Amino acid sequence: MPIKIPNGLPAIAVLQSEQVFVMTEERAVHQDIRPLELLFLNLMPKKINTEIQYMRRLSNTPIQVNITLLRIDDHKTRNTPNDHLKHFYKSFEEVEHKCFDGMIITGAPLDQKDFSDVTYWERLTNIIKWSATHVTSTLFSCWAVCAAFKVFYGLDPVFREKKLSGVFEEHINKNSFDTLIRGFDDCFYAPHSRWVDFTRTYVKQNTDLLILADGKESGMYLGVSPDRRQVYVTGHPEYDAETLSDEYRRDKLAGLNPNIPCNYFLNNDPGSEVSMTWRSHASILFSNWINYYVYQMTPFEFEL
Repeated sequence: MPIKIPNGLPAIAVLQSEQVFVMTEERAVHQDIRPLELLFLNLMPKKINTEIQYMRRLSNTPIQVNITLLRIDDHKTRNTPNDHLKHFYKSFEEVEHKCFDGMIITGAPLDQKDFSDVTYWERLTNIIKWSATHVTSTLFSCWAVCAAFKVFYGLDPVFREKKLSGVFEEHINKNSFDTLIRGFDDCFYAPHSRWVDFTRTYVKQNTDLLILADGKESGMYLGVSPDRRQVYVTGHPEYDAETLSDEYRRDKLAGLNPNIPCNYFLNNDPGSEVSMTWRSHASILFSNWINYYVYQMTPFEFEL
């Protein structure tokens, strides 16, 4: 089954050109099963690109998933047309009375800022707390992991001396038979782009999370709460092949003197082509999350 996304969303044309099965709202109303309701809080500046990336990953499931796009505030952005936000995105006040089967909170380019300097921090805190009682399973990505660590564990981020940027080797916890990593190879690759550190020691000493996958350079990559209602992904499995390249060139033009992303360009040459080495693992991750953590755990009817 496909994902069902709002009519007219730019992602539809892109995904259909890639032979990804998406469902229009008109067709969806004729389905006889209850679809999963997924809330997508998009904190990234280039929201249309992020929508496409995540919806590629979410489409690889036999279960119909209805996507509701959520914005954090009414702040105008240079990277996304305001008409797009007004037409496709809802405010928190429009959805806070509802329950959702799943929720994704994306990363944001804020991991060099104190939480007190994030203009929407109080609002985001309320949404994260709300998700614990209104969402069956919430997936936090990259900077959203930092935010959730602060809300649920009172932890401030630990910053790295240099930005972690590139594609890094990850290893599953062989002692865990968790369904979220079912089908994973023992060793796989994942893209990262962050300043915050998540060492195994830091996570083990300060949280009750089960670490399902980590790496020597990246630290914890994938962790889950004991009840599986919170999933923490410190990397960016949703990234396209060129996303790290685009970020590198953006930072270089801005005079930030970025390091070349590790294990990414052929022969470490930014002028060379990129080989996407994380597509299959990313597909399995989101498929497992939707199936085992959301579909298998969510009630048929919600009760508050």
